[in-house]
Amino acid sequence: MQKLKMLAHGTVISTALIAASTASMAATTDYQIDAKHTATLFSWSHFGFSNPTANFDDVQGVITVDDKHPEKSSVSVTIPVKSINSHVEALDKEFLTEAWFNEAKYPNITFKSTKVQTKDKKHFKISGDLTVKGVTKPVVLNATLNGMGEHPMAKKKAIGFNATTSFKRSDFGIGQYVPAVSDEIKVNITTEALIK
Repeated sequence: MQKLKMLAHGTVISTALIAASTASMAATTDYQIDAKHTATLFSWSHFGFSNPTANFDDVQGVITVDDKHPEKSSVSVTIPVKSINSHVEALDKEFLTEAWFNEAKYPNITFKSTKVQTKDKKHFKISGDLTVKGVTKPVVLNATLNGMGEHPMAKKKAIGFNATTSFKRSDFGIGQYVPAVSDEIKVNITTEALIK
């Protein structure tokens, strides 16, 4: 009888631990980035006369949000280089060549977060590794939470952010025409993501 009681007690404890573990796992939510409502607009100085912009039209990735512990949240993004859009067809083709992004050898740009710091409920500092043309360097995104809740059209839980960052393109082996065409690239990101 004593053994049965101990076994039952152990079963209760095991069940409680499994439930607690499941609840802990459920505290995180994965959101799939919506490429149709995501833009990675980057700009540069062109001989000091203008500041052209370009965008990648196909951004793929997952934003994992931990509501109780935002610092445990993460971001993982993949951007096909071939989706670049500068609004100048000849420049788009040039960007794909070996001298620039070398899309044939390095078809994707990736970003994987390594640390999330919370400034307040709406502002975050997201550190991560940016890989371009086979070179990985640390960058920091200054992110602002635009909103979180049910998407009125998709009828799914959604989240939206804006973020900014900057880096030197020569650090990634893309240094053509520096310094006449600026080395510094400024990036403005806006994204919507829906629960998977």
